[in-house]
Amino acid sequence: MARKPNYNFEKRQKDLARIKKKEEKLQKKALKKDAQGNDIPEGEAPEETPGEGESGDA
Repeated sequence: MARKPNYNFEKRQKDLARIKKKEEKLQKKALKKDAQGNDIPEGEAPEETPGEGESGDA
C-alpha cells in the first residue's frame, strides 16, 4: 500500500521558499537603493530574524 502524502509538510516547504524569495528580493532592492547613493542607517539594515525556520504551530 502506498504512503499517504504529507500535504502539511509540502505546504510548509512552499511557504518557506516563498518567504525566503521575498526576503532575498527585499535585500536586493535595499542594496540597489544603497548603490544609487541613498544612505541606509546602520540600524535599519535588512537582517534575518533568528529562528526563522522554527515554527511553534507544529
